[in-house]
This record gives sequence, C-alpha cells and structure tokens, in this order.
Amino acid sequence: MTTSLPPLTVRRAREDEWRETRDLRLAALQDPAAPVAFLETHEQAAARPDAFWQERARGNATSDTVAAFVAVDDDGRWVGTTTGLVEEPGATDVLGGPVEQRQVHLVGVFLRPEHRGAGVLGALFDAVQGWARGLGVERARLCVHVDNPRAQAAYRKLGFTPSGGRFLLEQGEELELVRAL
Repeated sequence: MTTSLPPLTVRRAREDEWRETRDLRLAALQDPAAPVAFLETHEQAAARPDAFWQERARGNATSDTVAAFVAVDDDGRWVGTTTGLVEEPGATDVLGGPVEQRQVHLVGVFLRPEHRGAGVLGALFDAVQGWARGLGVERARLCVHVDNPRAQAAYRKLGFTPSGGRFLLEQGEELELVRAL
C-alpha cells in the first residue's frame, strides 16, 4: 500500500533499507520528547551492531505480524515512521501486559519536527491501519506518556480515545488510546 502526500510518499519500509531504519531511529531518540516517547536511549540504539538493524529491517518489511511504514520526501529522505505490531489474545504485549483482543499496536511513532502538523502522521497511521485491516484486525491501540500532551492531542485528532488503561513504566505513566479500524 502506497499513499502519496505531495511531496511525500508513505509506504512500507523495505528490507534493504536498514541504514535508513537505523538513522531515523537515532534521530527520533535525539528528539526532546524521546525520554518519554521511546523505551530505549540514543546511546543504547547507537551501540547496536549492523546485524541488529538488518534483522529489524527484514522483519519490518516481510513479517505478517510487524510492519514499519515510512514517509519519504522527493529527495529520498525519511521524514517519519510508525510500526504496527499485531497482538493476539493471550499473548503478552511489548509493555509486559496481557493482550485481551486481536489488535494492532502502533509503536515507534516519529516525525521530523519540520513535518509535524502537515497530515503526515495521519497518512502513516492510515497505512499501518490499512495493512492491519487487510489481516482482519479490527482495533488499533497505542500508548502515550502522560507528560507528552503534543502526542496525545495528535492521536486524539486521529480518532484515538482513552481506553482507561494505564501503565507504569521506567519512563513514567503511559495512557492507552484505542480506535476501531
């Protein structure tokens, strides 16, 4: 599935794009919101070997349960990303909690600052959710830190509402937001 947003293209990341996967993740981890938005630090990610990034890119490109989507500008620069993880009932989610229904969990959400507020996030979410719908998934969820009001507002604008779920992580308290697909 490819969606064009002049001058951006939103598409699933490819297996051979491990360097771009790594570079955008490292940029995300340098964002001022990174301490409350991601579950790893820039230093941890930067220390990972190329083989880690190659395997991550392979899984993101070829798996039926994980898919990374990217927004790419006309110059080929990655300007945003999000990943969908299909969660099955009875499994344990990435936060260590039980999964009660089949859903896609949106993680790793990042837009370069100059592309925020321009509809790119909606296009990325549409791509992930379209992929998940194609797998028969009917619910999307994401978790957002209580101290990240900008992200909370963006997600609510895209139709996500609080489920009442709250999680306490090392980074602090997270809220679960959900929406039907």
